[in-house]
Amino acid sequence: MQDPVSQEKARPAAPRNAVASHAGPRCPALSPATLPASAPISAAGRVMWQEDCASQSLGMELEAAENGVARLSMTITPAMLNGHGTCHGGFLFTLADSAFAFACNSHGERAVAQHCSITYLTPVWGGERILAEAREEARRGRSGLYRVVLRRADGEVVALFEGLARFLGTRLSEEEKPHATP
Repeated sequence: MQDPVSQEKARPAAPRNAVASHAGPRCPALSPATLPASAPISAAGRVMWQEDCASQSLGMELEAAENGVARLSMTITPAMLNGHGTCHGGFLFTLADSAFAFACNSHGERAVAQHCSITYLTPVWGGERILAEAREEARRGRSGLYRVVLRRADGEVVALFEGLARFLGTRLSEEEKPHATP
């Protein structure tokens, strides 16, 4: 029996920047989400949103995504509550991570997360609407630093997320949409 490290090395590598093709919508169970034409969202942000089943299925709303800045919001549902009756931290992390992704990719260059961390400051309760505001702090070469602040509707900060993005050197465009492998 091989150890896990040897097994990992034995797997064939996927082609770099491979995009699997498919026919039809990636998440057919969801109706296509529409974004207002006047919303401050780049073309790359609009392309990503049409394919982002994870964010849409959690009820997130994309409010802005351009020039290294993004804003998403989400209402905490009963299905998101943990055993303490508060929002499970994973859902807050996911909201912050989605805002991070839209900020990173808003320039049109494909970017992925290289490292992320979150600090939770206070519990979040069911029914609350949480706003995630992501901002590019610095960008050098193929790396970018981003900060995402999560706030309640009254402006109180509930968590702080920091992420390091890696830019892949390819464009995110209408012709080159990200797709899951079938």
